[in-house]
This record gives sequence, structure tokens and C-alpha cells, in this order.
Amino acid sequence: MIIKQFEYKPLAHYSYAVVSDGEMAVIDPERDASQYYAFAKANNAKIIAVLETHPHADFVSSHLEIHKEKGATIYNSEKLGAEYPHKGFDDGDMIKVGNATLRAINTPGHSPDSITIVAEEGTDTALFTGDTLFIGDVGRPDLREKAGNMQAKREELAEMMYETMQSKYNDLPDDAMVYPAHGAGSLCGKGMSDANSSTLGDERKTNWAFKEHNKQKFMDTLLDGQPFIPSYFGHDVEMNKAGAPILQPAVEKVPFAERAHAEGLIIDTRDEADFKKGHLKGSINIMAVSDNAKFETWLGSIVVPDEEFTLVATSKDDVEKLLHRAAKIGYEQQIKQVITLPEDGLEATEKLDLEHFKNNPDAYTIVDIRNQSEIDNGKFFDSALSHPLNELRDTAGDIPTDKPIVVHCAGGYRSAAGSSILDRKINDVKVYDLSDDVKKFQ
Repeated sequence: MIIKQFEYKPLAHYSYAVVSDGEMAVIDPERDASQYYAFAKANNAKIIAVLETHPHADFVSSHLEIHKEKGATIYNSEKLGAEYPHKGFDDGDMIKVGNATLRAINTPGHSPDSITIVAEEGTDTALFTGDTLFIGDVGRPDLREKAGNMQAKREELAEMMYETMQSKYNDLPDDAMVYPAHGAGSLCGKGMSDANSSTLGDERKTNWAFKEHNKQKFMDTLLDGQPFIPSYFGHDVEMNKAGAPILQPAVEKVPFAERAHAEGLIIDTRDEADFKKGHLKGSINIMAVSDNAKFETWLGSIVVPDEEFTLVATSKDDVEKLLHRAAKIGYEQQIKQVITLPEDGLEATEKLDLEHFKNNPDAYTIVDIRNQSEIDNGKFFDSALSHPLNELRDTAGDIPTDKPIVVHCAGGYRSAAGSSILDRKINDVKVYDLSDDVKKFQ
């Protein structure tokens, strides 16, 4: 049994291929299916199955595309309420992939329809735990109150997670490998390790959720301090429940124009230095220049589902990659067009006089756009007003405009977006980005 882990770093997402005796199963695939096809070809294997541990909230899966293009059967819990062709995969169900056996365990807690997939061949056991069991943590229970076939309150799911951790993994061996759907940096949990795998024995020793707890203490610990929920999460649950369109035709529908003007909501993906030299009026700067930048998370947090927008690319060469990144969260259907900028009609952003700010902080309204959990751990400026970035388009009107505004986050990436949002929303006062100079105040 060959197991291949695929990582998509911006969303801290892991997907998997299991190969045995010329057959292959794909588990929790991301939107771009081509990498799984390439791996199957390299291993002379036929993709016969694609398995979903649950309908994911933070990315769009290619399960339906793989079914249509490769004829693979889709397996998932019947509790999911899938609207695409599939076979139920719940407690007691199993399939063969070559000489390997894959069986399902219902492990609700992150969602009511979550399963763990147990793969066994010979003496080898692997657990594909989805968003139930992470390395060092378990999945958050507060994402299914408004989305999915089975909606559940967070307290109900926290109780389900308690029961899952108390009983569902008890009969599995310590040397079973644990392969989760996410690692550190994902918003699907709060305390994940940087490790991309573990053994069940190590998790039993070190993961807090395996410790002895009374039910209420477990639930309180699980519910406390979870990160914010991006706008797009419920949208992606519904899209994954229905099955997403095939990727390449979907992105090819988006028109491209060179050196063009645009109106409406404009998302400029260029580096902040280039953005500040010149951009279209009212643009929001969500950078996508780094392969590891969390562009998808912030695009789906700032722009709401079904809201149309224009994307600004650095050059024509970047267009396809940008569209693929937006498609990771199912937002390609909202893009009116992708453009590169014209040479005229651009606005520049005025640079903050850092020395004046250092010596006269009270002369400015300071806006802290970090997440609430970060702010709870300490403020950089006592006078700063808290306006988390994911809420800023809605709360901008509450910010006083009697002084120039300085926006900061923890490192500079988010403040580029935050300051451009306020510059779009507030017309009668200067808005400055503290950018990475914030590190001088930490």
C-alpha cells in the first residue's frame, strides 16, 4: 500500500492517494485534480474511488470532476445528503482498492456527517481522519449551524466530538498512522501541530482530546477561543455537497483584458509596494504574489459569496494561476474579469511619516485589524481600536474620522488589505498602512 500526501500550503490542506496493486483511491481532493491524475499515471494505477470525509468548508473539492473524468465512484457518509452520484460509506461499509481494504467509521464532531477512513493492508493501518482528528487537536465544532444537510448547534457537535474521542478510535492499534486533512495554519481548528502526520499511539499520549475529561470540561475547552469563520465557509459546504463544476472550463469562462479600467469591487493582487505606487480608485489589496500567502482565506473573508468582483493581475502570465487560486474556494464564478492595469488614471497611496507617528501616536486613530484571539493576547498600542479584518468592510463606518488613521496587523500582509478597505470606505481623512513597520512596536 503506497500512501501519497499532497499539501496545499495557503489553506494548510492535505489530500491523499492510496495505491495498491494497480488501483488508486483519492481522499479529500482539492479543486485541481491534475496532480492526482499524474500520480496515478506515474504508478500505473487506475483511479477507482474518491472518498470524502465530510463536505469541506474551507476549500472546494474535485470529487465530482474525478468521477466524471475517470469514472471513479464517490464514497461519503449518507448523512452528508450528497446531491451527486455516490455510494454511502458509513460504519461497517468497506471497499477494496487493490489488496488494501478501506472501511468507514462514523466520527461526528467537526460535522454531523464526518467519517474516518481506515485503510489496511497486511500489518499496515492508516487513518484518514479528515477534520475530526488533527495532529495535536481536533476539528472545530462551530461550522455547521447554518450550512449542510445536517445542521447542528456547536454545543451538540462538541458533545458528539467528546463521544467520538471517547470511543471511536479505541479498537485501533497504536502504530496506525494518522493522516489529517489539515495542519497548522488552517482555520478548521485552533491548536494543530506543524507535523503532517503522527501515530495513533503518539496522539493518545500527547493530544489533549484523548486525555481524561468530564464531558463539560471537554466541550468548554473545545469551544473556547476558536478562530473567526470566513464568509465563504458555508458557501463551500453547499458547493461540495452539490459537487463543483470541472475546473478548467470554469476558469476559462472568465474574460481577460490588458491595460483596462474597471468599476465596482476591484481586488488588486499585486505586491503592496506596487499597489501603493498606483492602483485603480477604490481597489482592495489582497496580495497573491507568494505561493504561501493566504490569498484564498482573505479573499473569501473580505468578499462575500456571490459578490462580483474584478481581479487585477501583475501581468498576463499570472492570470491562470490567479484564477486557479480563486477557484480553490469556488470564487471563479464571481469574477467579472481579470485585468492588468492601464498607465493612466491610477491613484498612489501616501506613505506614513513613521518618525512623526512614533513621536505623536495620539495624533492618529490607530486601527488594529488582527483577529480577536490575537488582540486578547495583547495590544501593540493601548489606544488602538479593534476592527478585525474579516469584519472591516462592515465596521468601517464606526471608526472616528477626526484624525488620520493608521492601520496595523501583526506583520504587514493584512494591513495592506485593511488600509485599502478603509481608503475605499472613508473619503474625508487620510488612511495609512503601518505595514511591516509594526514589528518595531512589538
